[in-house]
Order: sequence, then C-alpha cells, then structure tokens
Amino acid sequence: MLINADFSRNAIVTPDQQPWVPSPQRGVERVLLDRIGGEQARATSIVRYAPGSRFPWHGHPGGEEILVLSGIFSDASGDFPQGWYLRNPPGSGHEPSSRNGATLFVKLQQMPPDEQRAVRVDTRDPAVWRREKDSAVCPLFASSDEQVRLLRLPANAPLLQAAPTGAEALVLAGSIADARRSYPQGSWLRLAPGAQAALSAGAAGATVYLKTGHLPNPNGRSLP
Repeated sequence: MLINADFSRNAIVTPDQQPWVPSPQRGVERVLLDRIGGEQARATSIVRYAPGSRFPWHGHPGGEEILVLSGIFSDASGDFPQGWYLRNPPGSGHEPSSRNGATLFVKLQQMPPDEQRAVRVDTRDPAVWRREKDSAVCPLFASSDEQVRLLRLPANAPLLQAAPTGAEALVLAGSIADARRSYPQGSWLRLAPGAQAALSAGAAGATVYLKTGHLPNPNGRSLP
C-alpha cells in the first residue's frame, strides 16, 4: 500500500479528508496519512481506540512514536492521558489498550536501528516548556537525524519559512496558514526537503507538533 509515498512532494491532509479505516483489531480505527507497506508498514496515522479495545502483544522493529491526542492510552509501562509523548525504540514491543477510549498520532518504522532510548514526556507539565521570544516550546526529542517539539504560537507568529531537510506538522489547536489557505485543528502537513513554506499561526494562535530533519533528502538518503 502506498499513501503519500513520494517524499519529494508536499502532502497535506485536512480533517475533511480523513476517513476512518478499520484496523485488523476490532475497536481500533485509523486515518492513514502516509504509508509504505502492508500491515507492517512505514506509516503515519491517527489511531482511535474505542473504549475497552486493545491490540495483542506485538513488536516494533523500526520503533514507534506516539502523541496522545485525547483519552487515556495504556500499556505495561503506564497509563498516558492526553498530552503525553511516547517514543518506543526499535526492537521494543507492547500490548496497547484503552479502557475508556483514546485517539493517538502514531508514527511507525521511522527510527534508525541504533536508537535505544525510550522517551516519556508529559507535555501538560509547565516545567517541560520554555519561552522563545513570544512563543513557547516543548522539546520532545532531538538527535543528529531529527528534532521533535511542540510549539505554542501567538496570533500570526511564524512557524516555518523553509524546510531544507523536510518538515512535518500536526495542528493540535488553533490553525496555521500560508499565502493560499488556512489549515485548522487536525490538519497534517508534510513538507518535502527543500520546500519553501511561509507558514504562520492563525488569528487565534496555534499549538503545533513539529518534526524536522527526518525525511529522505534530495541526495537519496534511504527510508528506515
């Protein structure tokens, strides 16, 4: 299966373009944002757990990244309400579930094989945020290959002017806009390496998940 699989092109999926697709596990549905492969795929998705649903134990040979968008997500390492950021390295595994339901932003098989550190960040904790000019930043993960953070931007504040190594954004609150249109809460944007993109927060500001440096570059870095 190939969905938004050409990383030399920008990809944008707004909430009105996000159909829910049943997963093989009853009670778990997904919005497929990008995907290369079948059920075991390099994939970016929004995943929704119905109350009481679970997946049987499974491994993540290429790692897994999760941002809890709503509800409470659980596995053997704990219960994680809305706002938690989880990073499970390659070779990890778990049996995920949600007692009362949850919605997640999930990225699979997108980590280098030598990444070993599990990450848990509660983005509701004021101590994990720092001020940068008029904005607030919550660092989630940083390496030589990528940087992941949440941004809280005031009205009309710039988000990104260019994406020399590519970028990926999920609008968590408010909206962002470019010269052509506005992207409301729930919009997902993937900008190709080298893309020019004058993106800024909307009139009510924005909270945005932003990831940079992780996409294949024009010189042909292969996908994990």
